[in-house]
Amino acid sequence: MRILGITIPNEKRLEVGLTALYGIGYSRARKILDQVNISHGTKASTLSIEQENEIRKIVEAFKIEGNLKREVASNIKRLKDIKAYRGTRHARNLPVRGQRTKSNSRTVRGNVRKTMGSGRRKVEKT
Repeated sequence: MRILGITIPNEKRLEVGLTALYGIGYSRARKILDQVNISHGTKASTLSIEQENEIRKIVEAFKIEGNLKREVASNIKRLKDIKAYRGTRHARNLPVRGQRTKSNSRTVRGNVRKTMGSGRRKVEKT
């Protein structure tokens, strides 16, 4: 089954397979399946064409994939343009939501380890 050019995995349960689409998480996938009256454990390979079309119609009503990515990027660009604090954090590639940076924040900054150790230089023995 394909939705908006993305293939939904056939071997996974539908509630997990729908999360392959950017913008659809686990809870939204469950709500979609509830609207169409399909059990959550059904696999994509067992769906009928009518059921696929119903799912496709509901999913295409949401803002997902390229449109959502474009909107998120424009929101970040707007924050940078107005020089908001969050925008400057995005621009510097630092944590945006108030996390500490003395320790942690390795994923945002990259795995940078600039520790000094004890701070004392080792004296060479001659």
